[in-house]
Amino acid sequence: MREYTKFYIDGQWVDPVEADAREVENPATEQAIGHISFGSAADVDKAVVAARRAFEDWQFSSRETRIELLRAILAEIEKRREDLASAISDEMGAPMSLANGPHVGLLAGHCQTAIEVLEGFEFERQDGATLHLYEPIGVVGMITPWNWPLNQIACKVFPALATGCTMILKPSEIAPFNAVIFAEIMHAAGVPAGVFNLVNGDGPGVGEAISGHADIDMVSFTGSTRAGVAIAANAAPTVKRVAQELGGKSPNIVLDDSVFAQSVARGTTAMMGNSGQTCTAPSRMLVPHRRMDEAKAAAKDAAEKVIPGDPRGNATIGPVVSKAQWDKIQGLIEQGVAEGATLIAGGPGKPEGLEAGHYVRPTVFADVSNDMAIAREEIFGPVLTIIGYEDYDDAVRIANDTEYGLASHITGEDVETAKRLARKIRAGRVAINGGYDMHAAFGGYKKSGNGREWGRFGFHDFLEIKAVMGASS
Repeated sequence: MREYTKFYIDGQWVDPVEADAREVENPATEQAIGHISFGSAADVDKAVVAARRAFEDWQFSSRETRIELLRAILAEIEKRREDLASAISDEMGAPMSLANGPHVGLLAGHCQTAIEVLEGFEFERQDGATLHLYEPIGVVGMITPWNWPLNQIACKVFPALATGCTMILKPSEIAPFNAVIFAEIMHAAGVPAGVFNLVNGDGPGVGEAISGHADIDMVSFTGSTRAGVAIAANAAPTVKRVAQELGGKSPNIVLDDSVFAQSVARGTTAMMGNSGQTCTAPSRMLVPHRRMDEAKAAAKDAAEKVIPGDPRGNATIGPVVSKAQWDKIQGLIEQGVAEGATLIAGGPGKPEGLEAGHYVRPTVFADVSNDMAIAREEIFGPVLTIIGYEDYDDAVRIANDTEYGLASHITGEDVETAKRLARKIRAGRVAINGGYDMHAAFGGYKKSGNGREWGRFGFHDFLEIKAVMGASS
């Protein structure tokens, strides 16, 4: 049992203002694996005071000081890799290969990327007669989700630290242990007191206190579009900056070519990773109508090779994170059947032999129309929908026919055609054949949010711009 009932405020582990310990569940067993404390507005106030005081010095810290600190953090991450992976596996149900690979790898990767960007970042720029200064925005409240918890912590904390901001982090109460270990890493690396603070809790108790706090200059949020709207509304009276990375329903246009079957299989496997709990997952696969039968066969074969099971065993995927999430996914699978989509793999209920745990059968629907609920709503589980298109113009039309615009995918052998289609898609990023880059901008169009994270683009969200005129010689 993990007992993490203290908060990290002003460089110390402190008790909450009011004791309120809550259980954390292992979704693979449905058993309690430890406790955290739920904080309150009073705990947030303490953290803000510490962060505001620390900002007075940290905003003027040198580039060299920040780089040295980030390198120390990176070294501590490597020391705690196994601890982080174990926590992720326990609280999320992620297979250890995934937890110790991409989950922890992204944490280290964002830290390394921040170092690389900071080494050459221009905090001053002479534009004609005007000197533009890029200065830290101040105290930042960070609210992060459970699905890729270390990634979303990293792509907020490291750019904020690198640009001279101080911060208060509220991680997800569903998967909080990794964040506590992260706070221990920050402490061991020598982060100055008050620069980084951690307060656990839920949205009503801590999230609302952060987004509405008059002495927090910015809120950076990752989560659902519904929650993002509420946070923006709560933040509005204080006129703080609100950066949001929200939901997605990403299309994957499969090109009509000689590697079609391989592309379908690849897209199906990618959809199932992390139990489908990825905001950029290629959840809407678009294929030529005339090749729908080929797509069905390839997707069915790929889905049946995805094995759900014990995260500490040899399973491909673990459970989804909670009973509430399982119930939502089941409801949408049942709705897909009711709407007339062709179920070619998986379906309602738990996989055979996995009665305990929030396991979902890897599911594929074909012959889906883009107006069905399973094509419109973010399911956030291992559920793929396959939609037919007439030609590439029709594929782009379907791809853009969504309220989301976080990410998109194009798969096939003709990269020039893929690049042409990419220019027409209304989304924050397009991955051609699984392309990936830690320096690539990350963020959405439409209801998928605003602002950008990752690489040098992530620095700008945490900076104010000051124009100094009349200083030219």
